[in-house]
Amino acid sequence: MEFFAISLLNGLSYGLLLFMLSSGLTLIFSMMGVINFAHASFYMLGAYFAYSISALIGFWPALLLAPIGVGIAGALFEKWVLRRVHHMGHVPELLVTFGLSYIIVELVQLIWGRSSVDYRVPDMLDGPLFTLYGIQFPLYRGFMMGVAIVMLLTIWQLLTKTRMGLVIQAALTHPDMVQSLGHNVPRVFMVVFGGGAALAGLAGVIGGNAFVTEPGMAATVGSIVFVVVVVGGLGSLVGAFFASILIGLVQTFAISIDGSVVSLLGNFGHTLSPDALGYVFWRLKLSEVAPILPYLLLVVMLVVRPRGLMGQREG
Repeated sequence: MEFFAISLLNGLSYGLLLFMLSSGLTLIFSMMGVINFAHASFYMLGAYFAYSISALIGFWPALLLAPIGVGIAGALFEKWVLRRVHHMGHVPELLVTFGLSYIIVELVQLIWGRSSVDYRVPDMLDGPLFTLYGIQFPLYRGFMMGVAIVMLLTIWQLLTKTRMGLVIQAALTHPDMVQSLGHNVPRVFMVVFGGGAALAGLAGVIGGNAFVTEPGMAATVGSIVFVVVVVGGLGSLVGAFFASILIGLVQTFAISIDGSVVSLLGNFGHTLSPDALGYVFWRLKLSEVAPILPYLLLVVMLVVRPRGLMGQREG
């Protein structure tokens, strides 16, 4: 029971961080049809912006200012670069955002260096939230979970209950009609892209000090973000939420289980013969294969249900 409870909490906190990171990418695709290859780079920018702002005026101003700064950078990129290739289709969009991701990495290394920076959890949040079975659950992880839930509810309310959200959704399917009603559709798309980048920046502010802030952090999380978005369903915010929780729990439990793959199969009534393949599985621990489990889930999802858990469009 102790193992299950602690692993469940850790998996939920990691899953909610994945949702914070993937929500912006989901929002951009669902509203604009753009697959942003540089999304994880905006996450990295958020962490570095927060590190610099925290050193000057503290963590709490950085929590507000860093996502705004990343959002402005994303909006400017959409206006001056992405908008010029948007009408050409997905391939030019992928290429230009792919190039942006490398530019951001090089700029980060030029400004902050190639090694990790000392971006720490604020003292106010550095401590236990509660103690369960003699194990302390960090206060900062609870804060991370709370921010992710508030962000989900805010985005949902914005898109479904406000006039701005209705205009944004209408601009995707009926841009000419929205334009004839007096709304600036290119500006709407700029706001959406900037907002998605700001959400990635917020995830960087929250996740940068919980893990490590260094130039390779975008590459570390970049692939897993796309796994979350595809498994949840391209363009589905709710799907991204459930996929994030699922992947967070699967990876956390797998890492926590100190047993071989064959012993786990034995618990479900499956056995492997003592051949070479069986010997490999006997020696291979579940914690060692944990990093590939999300990608295995991705392959299974693409074969069984290509639209994902709750996807409404394929691209």
